Amino acid sequence: MKNIDVEVYISQMINFFEKNPGDFMDLVGEVQKEEFYQKMKEKSLENVENGEDYILTKQQIIDIVVKLKSPELSETINFVNKVEKHILKTKFGNIILN
Repeated sequence: MKNIDVEVYISQMINFFEKNPGDFMDLVGEVQKEEFYQKMKEKSLENVENGEDYILTKQQIIDIVVKLKSPELSETINFVNKVEKHILKTKFGNIILN
């Protein structure tokens, strides 16, 4: 019976985001919708198996988004690391080694 609850929950989320695409972009950004919904369903089913509520918490949704965006985030981190290599930090302030 819990699987039916999960299916209903996910379909309600899909309907909400289809009617409010701006909210989807605010929450998730540029990721694949189907992949996002699939990960939500998997996490919801995992919660049911662990005896928890099938409704995802904010943190669980954030974790899903971070996992889906991890390639983009790692590129950003690499860029920041490259830039920081050209900054000399002294007690007088930062000096950019251009």
